[in-house]
Amino acid sequence: MLGFLLRLLPFWVREPLLIVIGSVLGVRIMYLAVRDHDRVAAGLGAVFLVFTAIRVYVVVRALRARRNLSQAASAAGAAVDAAAQAQAQAQAQAQAQAQAQPQPQTHAGAGPRPGPDASEKEPNAWGQAVAAVAVFGALAAALWVAPRMMPSDDNTPQPASCSAGEHEELPKVYKKTPQPVTGEELCEALNRPDLAKLLGTPEETVTTASGTSNTAPLTDGKVAQPEAEVKFDTYTVNVSATYNDLSTDQYVTLMKYGDERDVKTLTVLGRPAVFASDHTMQFEINLGSSGSGGPVEEGPLARTLSVALDRKDRGGYFDVTVWSTSGALPDDSVLLGIAEKVLPTIPERTAR
Repeated sequence: MLGFLLRLLPFWVREPLLIVIGSVLGVRIMYLAVRDHDRVAAGLGAVFLVFTAIRVYVVVRALRARRNLSQAASAAGAAVDAAAQAQAQAQAQAQAQAQAQPQPQTHAGAGPRPGPDASEKEPNAWGQAVAAVAVFGALAAALWVAPRMMPSDDNTPQPASCSAGEHEELPKVYKKTPQPVTGEELCEALNRPDLAKLLGTPEETVTTASGTSNTAPLTDGKVAQPEAEVKFDTYTVNVSATYNDLSTDQYVTLMKYGDERDVKTLTVLGRPAVFASDHTMQFEINLGSSGSGGPVEEGPLARTLSVALDRKDRGGYFDVTVWSTSGALPDDSVLLGIAEKVLPTIPERTAR
């Protein structure tokens, strides 16, 4: 169908259009072939370039033929003009001789022989070529813009973005200088495009992402504790920052009095760190007429990597926690990889 439509176009529209298409496709395919080291693509690009070169040769020959035809027509016109001028001179001499005789003689066909009619003006070839290129450019622009202007029918779920916190009123402790990071900033750092891949589930997308700027419990609002949470179908990842004076050694000492399991100290990003496991808490809210909630129950096991806020371990720490509703936990290397990717992107601030 496309070939039939191209054959209907005039020569000076069709050929420049084919040259533009062939050159653009050939150069693009050759670039991709060189970048990807693809021999098949290189051969295909060479075919397009050879095709374009042949079309250029055809157009050049047609232009030369038009130029030679114009030169021949100019020469023929000059010869006709010369013949007409000679005939006019001969007729003038014959009229002079006729006036000298007593009886004038009439000569049929005494008028000048009409020259050949001027050929109709042909359309400008370069004008047609420019018009063809302009039409092709307009069509390409329309095809480029149309998908962006028309509504998409793609029903693929898009990853959730962090909920905006512009209207959230920050606690007073967040207004100190230097200020601690906010929950929104933690969410932006945690909600990375490669987070699912780091978790070992690259096919999953984020279902919810949020950040809150809280304060630590039992501190009367004097310790900032922002946190962010990103949920997938398999895992949930939480990152929090606690801006207190507790060093990692003191934190490990407190763990001995709690229910933490599998405690393991290490160094992450040049900072003291510790692994620990503990159960999450879950509770049920009843939205019925009574409005009461169920008792707080023990939730699935979670694995946490706590990393000091700075290398000198002057107090405060980040918690990177991962859990799943099934109770399955990823390897510690997964949490370590998340911490090494996420923590360097969090602004280095202290609330003290």
